[in-house]
Amino acid sequence: MKKRNPVKHRLHEIIFEADTPAGKLFDVILIGSILLSVTVVMLDSVDSIHQKFGVELYILEWLFTILFTIEYILRLYSVEKPLGYARSFFGLIDLLSIIPTYTSLFIPGSQFLLVIRTLRTLRIWRILKLANYLHEFDLLLFALKASFRKIIVFLSVVVCLVLILGSFMYIIESSENGFTSIPRSTYWAIVTLTTVGYGDISPQTSMGQLLASCVMILGYAIIAVPTGIVTVELAKATTKHSGVSTQSCPSCAREGHDVDARHCKHCGEML
Repeated sequence: MKKRNPVKHRLHEIIFEADTPAGKLFDVILIGSILLSVTVVMLDSVDSIHQKFGVELYILEWLFTILFTIEYILRLYSVEKPLGYARSFFGLIDLLSIIPTYTSLFIPGSQFLLVIRTLRTLRIWRILKLANYLHEFDLLLFALKASFRKIIVFLSVVVCLVLILGSFMYIIESSENGFTSIPRSTYWAIVTLTTVGYGDISPQTSMGQLLASCVMILGYAIIAVPTGIVTVELAKATTKHSGVSTQSCPSCAREGHDVDARHCKHCGEML
């Protein structure tokens, strides 16, 4: 068995895992830095703040970019298969969080200022890295995957329902009341069934208002269906994954292993 580099092993333990005090401290510092960097991006998008503190915010953005660049390099260095991590979801998010700042250096000129600022907003994706440190995120993702087919069937039924309701409303109401076509009436059915209620189109006849009342009541009943489906799967996932550790594979950086696992269930490397 290949002997692990002690420096890589220690870095991996700190960066990817949260079982040690050093790992927990790293997570706290990183999450705080992510939140602060996102706050900087949001503040910089406000014209009045940008005009007054633009230079300071620009400096802070570069400091955060350098910090996350170092973190990204250390992550690649601490795993045995850096290319595998670089192509993973969170590896791509890490890369996307630092690329826009460097890209702005190669787009000079005031005429490209809007483009640069648009590119900088891509760093909002940095906040997605928070999910990498929440066990609850894995449970929710598992529950959503497990309920995917049921949700698709449910949405198919809803689509058929709004088409039927929209057609009925098109027959009942006249074009003078805004129901000029079946697609337009279907739009009204979607807005009403989801209880959004923009009010830009509304039935004027007694029969139309009666149908609208039925659609509104039906909307409240329908909202509970996907919630119930996901809740059941979430309860199953919580029971099934209650014994998952925070340990990350030193080779492929994948997580979600059982507490008593000795080998990675993804690549087979010893944990």
